[in-house]
Amino acid sequence: MDFNVKKLASDAGVFFTRAVQFTEEKLGQAEKTELDAHLENLITRADGTKNWTEKILRQTEVLLQPNPIDHTGARIEEFIYDKLDKKLPSRGTNAELLGQYMLEAANEFGPGTPYGSTLITVGEYQKRLGSAERELLHTSATTFLTPLRNFLEGDWRTISKERRLLENRRLDLDICKARLKKAKQAEAKAALLSEEVDKAEHELRVAQTEFDRQAEVTRLLLEGISSTHLNHLRCLHDFAEAQATYYAQCHHYMQDLQRELNRCANAVSAPLSSAAVCPDPISSAFLSGPPSPGATVSSSGQRPSTLTMEQSQLPVTGTRKAKVLYDYDAHDASELSLLADELITVYTVPGMDPDWLVGERGNEKGKVPVTYLELLS
Repeated sequence: MDFNVKKLASDAGVFFTRAVQFTEEKLGQAEKTELDAHLENLITRADGTKNWTEKILRQTEVLLQPNPIDHTGARIEEFIYDKLDKKLPSRGTNAELLGQYMLEAANEFGPGTPYGSTLITVGEYQKRLGSAERELLHTSATTFLTPLRNFLEGDWRTISKERRLLENRRLDLDICKARLKKAKQAEAKAALLSEEVDKAEHELRVAQTEFDRQAEVTRLLLEGISSTHLNHLRCLHDFAEAQATYYAQCHHYMQDLQRELNRCANAVSAPLSSAAVCPDPISSAFLSGPPSPGATVSSSGQRPSTLTMEQSQLPVTGTRKAKVLYDYDAHDASELSLLADELITVYTVPGMDPDWLVGERGNEKGKVPVTYLELLS
């Protein structure tokens, strides 16, 4: 117990001495050892990295989760499940919830009515948009938000700790310098014993050694900020790629939805009573692959399921090579499935939708969306 009390008293004395030194420096009554210019620049750069990383992290979270209440609740839920060492359950997005409400409303109003059938169509696409958004949230959290948060909660805390130690070592060094100066002045005026001066000089050498050692440790940690920038650069590329994929998917889904709604409008306006409701929205938009060979659609309100001979024989304009950016599953036999990074030949024909091109790969031919391609010169 005596040892603990003595240590507590010693620590309190050191703290008080440092506080006095710090206050006198602020008042201009004591000398202060300045850090070298290189170390000062590293500290300034590290502080800027920390501040901007916090702002970017916070604003990215707001971008991905606009509602601050939902964002706070999600963080609390994530914290609780992490403490319980349990996997966080998957959370549905607002678009998925909207799509589910539309499907339930369609069942109540009647899926065979024009309104009910359209609710089913729009609801299914809302769920697909929500699924794409959920994938964006997951990818962004894994590849971008987590590395930034790890830097702030890990590396930066270590840097801050070592910087505090460096500041304490600097204060101790300046205290020893002040003591030695006073000892020499007292020796000159009152013939003080040289042992006091020798003791002050020894304490100064020890303080200088500890300060230099701590300055080197801090410098090495601060120079690691360059590696942090490189890591965050890679994370930024991954985040931008995730956003590009998400917006391309959304654009493609909305194009498909517009085509489905146009088919609904044509079906409702058709004079035949059998066309009084929209065609089944699942028939073309949600097939994972092309129908069986020879399958055709003969309904007058629907587009042909294959490229007609007349289309394929129209004059070709602007034949070019294109690189596929993302995988694409054909929705019907008129389209061509794509694999990311493959090269295909593309061209357009007169009267064709500008958002689509005709793609060829060997003996296969079909329509492909422009947003999934990078046209090569």
